[in-house]
Amino acid sequence: MPSDLNWAIGGEAGDGIDSTGKIFAQALSRAGRHVFTSKDFASRIRGGYTAYKIRTSTEKVQSVVDRLDLLVALTQRTIDENLDELHEESVIIYDGERSWEAEIPDEITGVSVPLKSLAEDAGGAIMANTVALGAACEIASFPIENLDESLEKRFGDKGSKIVENNKDAARLGRDHVRENYGEFDYELETTDNDYVLLNGDEAIGMGAIAAGCRFYAGYPITPATDVMHYLIGRIEQYGGHVIQAEDELSAINMALGAARAGARSMTATSGPGIDLMAETFGLAATSETPLVICDVMRSGPSTGMPTKQEQGDLNMTLYGGHGEVPRFVVAPTTISECFHKTVEAFNLAEKYQLPVYLVSDLALAVTEETFDPMEFDMDEVEVERGKVVDDETVDEWLDEEGRFRAHADTEDGISPRSLPGTADGAHMSTGLEHDELGRRTESTDMRVKQVDKRQRKVETARERETFDYREFGDPAAETLVISWGSNEGALVEALDILENEGIDVRVLSVPYIFPRPDLTEEVEAAEDVIVVECNKTGQFADLIEHDVLTRVQRINKYTGVRFKADELAEEIKGALAADTEVTA
Repeated sequence: MPSDLNWAIGGEAGDGIDSTGKIFAQALSRAGRHVFTSKDFASRIRGGYTAYKIRTSTEKVQSVVDRLDLLVALTQRTIDENLDELHEESVIIYDGERSWEAEIPDEITGVSVPLKSLAEDAGGAIMANTVALGAACEIASFPIENLDESLEKRFGDKGSKIVENNKDAARLGRDHVRENYGEFDYELETTDNDYVLLNGDEAIGMGAIAAGCRFYAGYPITPATDVMHYLIGRIEQYGGHVIQAEDELSAINMALGAARAGARSMTATSGPGIDLMAETFGLAATSETPLVICDVMRSGPSTGMPTKQEQGDLNMTLYGGHGEVPRFVVAPTTISECFHKTVEAFNLAEKYQLPVYLVSDLALAVTEETFDPMEFDMDEVEVERGKVVDDETVDEWLDEEGRFRAHADTEDGISPRSLPGTADGAHMSTGLEHDELGRRTESTDMRVKQVDKRQRKVETARERETFDYREFGDPAAETLVISWGSNEGALVEALDILENEGIDVRVLSVPYIFPRPDLTEEVEAAEDVIVVECNKTGQFADLIEHDVLTRVQRINKYTGVRFKADELAEEIKGALAADTEVTA
């Protein structure tokens, strides 16, 4: 019996796949089990293959793997899509009474459950997926009582009768398997551990609230929309507001206006929206307005594949915008980092009065994972608002005529910041080049002073902040693997696979794109250097080569599907054997 169990449900968009998977994931986490989920869904409301996969264990899990133990197949395509992950001990639950006849390989156990009929017996055919969950509980020896709380949470607002009907449906599924099939080789152990189940978008929203964000404006776009969904109904409890704008241009300009008024402000979007926001991004930098812009990456260019994974926006966030725009680019490497790096992004924005790109991706956004609640300790969050003046300190920043120098040329590049209502702090800023008072100017001397001043903030940040990496594996290994963003979890689990085969690897997971840590010493100490990322051209590998003046090997994946742990282990072994560029 494997130490973890991999479960999935698949069908067509509109079949309730996502809500069914979420119910089971919550039941597992509330039973004290670790959970890591993965979703495959089409960019449409109905039709097209969609699946929800759960990997669960009593130990921490951080990646999907190429093994599927228990599959709820609502369509034949679900079986066909997952054939390469099924094995001799796999079990497939299907509805033998439906119009399609399941084609199941001989070596795999098929369990026919009349999902629709049993659901109708419980009160309605719409509960067919709940019947399947009950059947899965029996096959996996998972106490069905653990499913009850999740059903109550999911259907509680629909009334107690709906909740009870779903509980009955689950038990009918359990009883059918119990009465018609023998025991199976799976047993999901429960524990007393208390976990929270969170995806990356939710962690970003939670981090924004913890950081003191009080205004969010956004336009719905996959896969960033859940940031806004999380904030709605929550940020208002802290005096904040969420505005759904008519487009991305309006969203970032609303957020900029709120930031000018003194509120910690944020917007979130994905690739096409980032393109539209580029002009206002430059205005934020020139007007020295702190603003957090979250880019949840997806496959591009253009509309691309909205529901698929990719890390293709790095160059856009690093170089996008006309002119030379100082900025910070921070890319969380895990779901918990989505929380902590969001807090850091707000602090960086206000301390240095610059826009910050908070760069996530679809793999982080839609994946639910279990965490100890103390990983998100609100009491540990520090809010740093930077060089904000008040009525008592504003005087030192007034010119001879008593006017506030909002863009004063300071040694560290950071000017004083006066919020509306501060006596003698009234001022104007413009997107045109300006003098210290914010008035437009074409003076060559003042132009040089202001450009140098704005760029100096980044150098100040390099001196004052720690832009480091996270390290895993053997620090003395001759093989160095460097990654950024959501690939960390798969890499960490790949290390265990490689170690079992006698291959020692050092992994550096880098959450800072700009400024970023200098990896020259780490690269020079290694015999083989491999950079892992989900794009075609190796955008982060290009940065590493630029910084260290050394060629590196590359493992690039751009199929629209995230890396898996066992897949990465094989790719790393292949790269070491071939000592050439590898494309997954």
